[in-house]
Amino acid sequence: MNKEDYKSENSNPEFSVLMSVYYKENSNYLDKALESIFKQTVMPNEVILVEDGKLTKELDEVINKYENQYANILKVIKYAENRGLGVALHDGILQCTNEIIFRMDSDDICVNDRFEKQLNIFKNRDVDVVGANIVEYDEKMENITSYRVVPENDSDIKKFSKKRNPINHMSVAYKKSAVLEAGNYQSMLYFEDYYLWARMIKNNCNFYNVQSNLIKARGGNEMIKRRGEKKYIKPIINFEKALLNIKFINYPEYVRNVIQRVIVSLIPNNVRLLVYKKFLRK
Repeated sequence: MNKEDYKSENSNPEFSVLMSVYYKENSNYLDKALESIFKQTVMPNEVILVEDGKLTKELDEVINKYENQYANILKVIKYAENRGLGVALHDGILQCTNEIIFRMDSDDICVNDRFEKQLNIFKNRDVDVVGANIVEYDEKMENITSYRVVPENDSDIKKFSKKRNPINHMSVAYKKSAVLEAGNYQSMLYFEDYYLWARMIKNNCNFYNVQSNLIKARGGNEMIKRRGEKKYIKPIINFEKALLNIKFINYPEYVRNVIQRVIVSLIPNNVRLLVYKKFLRK
């Protein structure tokens, strides 16, 4: 599809929402996330929810509630065993029947005009990927901990991508055809989305970030603390090697990125929090 397919001033294109959930998720958070999808100013005609392995009774109850209420919209894909986010999203993309797909995390909340604002970008710009800024809260969504502001325009996004992830994954919407042409999501522990953006950039896709906070994200300081675990080091190296192999970065950029990411993972939690708030967040 080209840009002209999205330019009706009086209507919006049909679109899908893609979400994955697994047994460690909080059922109350999932409830709020799904509620925010179905309270939008513009409604999706399809929501694909991938159950990545057997879930808890509480999670099943939440999903059953929304299946009963939105039987013609919510479609659930069930895996018998946990297969990982990359596989879940890879398969979920293939199940989406619309060209425009919105990503949603199972513990975050969309502001009520998120879909409308991002659809307007597709209708008025020649873009393949549309992200947005996010506001980060503590686990209970009571206090703002930080903001993650990403570059707005395509050239700045691509420049930024050599050092850091240029798209807030939980905020993104994209064209299915462009994702598939770049090879879809692939297994890349902790970096499934960033690896996809890199391959889409190599494919000359066009990017844009809405300069509004369209997602209320949970995690905040606790999420930053978890990134200090040593288990992150091997995935960091694997990811940067993958970027080097597809010639997305050169060798000096590879060395710089690995050193910076590993250092951030190994420093004490209180120092890491300071680094994030001083240099990686606003």
